[in-house]
Amino acid sequence: MEQEKQQVAQRPPRGFYLLPNLFTTSALFAGFYAIVAAMKGVFDVAAVAIFIAMILDALDGRVARLTNTQSSFGAQYDSLSDMVSFGIAPALVVYSWALGPLGKIGWLIAFFYAATAALRLARFNTQVDKIDKRFFIGLPSPIAAGVIAGMVAVGHQEGIETKSLSAIIGSVAFIVGVLMVSNVRYYSFKDVVLRGKVPFIALLAVVLTIVTIAVDPPIVLFSLFSLYACYGPAWSLWRLYKNRRLMRR
Repeated sequence: MEQEKQQVAQRPPRGFYLLPNLFTTSALFAGFYAIVAAMKGVFDVAAVAIFIAMILDALDGRVARLTNTQSSFGAQYDSLSDMVSFGIAPALVVYSWALGPLGKIGWLIAFFYAATAALRLARFNTQVDKIDKRFFIGLPSPIAAGVIAGMVAVGHQEGIETKSLSAIIGSVAFIVGVLMVSNVRYYSFKDVVLRGKVPFIALLAVVLTIVTIAVDPPIVLFSLFSLYACYGPAWSLWRLYKNRRLMRR
């Protein structure tokens, strides 16, 4: 009898939780649609689709925690969705938009970005229970995708001639890929408590942020994601400088 109970306990649960996986599926759809839009040459729509995928990706985990519907299936599904939305989609969008004139170098840069996104996600999955949750090791793939999508959105809005800037755009995509697999630490904001009362100034900051983004979404979003991407290396250099000064004393 006891053995039968153990066998029942070891059986994998049938089915999966609908609500959080619905958000994950929607994020996957947005990433896939970004690829389709890029193939049609509608790059502003492709960039918006990646931004939407980022919002949905941020919601699925929080919805799962709030409704107590976390599962190993959901975690794996989320990772696969991230690979499409923040790995394959940005790589193909930026290649279709600007890297084609570089020939073989162009598609190799796009592949490098996609590969580093896959490596970043694999490393995160294997280290998720071993690292300080206050920090990310390497640039998170959604932020990297935000840099690429923001660059595409700004370029399309301003009517930039990408053929003359292909090398610069390719360099940005390459650097972002390197940051994803680097050991640079980024603050995760996971220790920020949203429950309970917050200071009035915090609410005011949220309102000002929304208003600022609404003024010119492509430029503001691209600037925010780029600043976050640069913050990690700058912080690491500052810590290295401080440590060397302490050692000299």
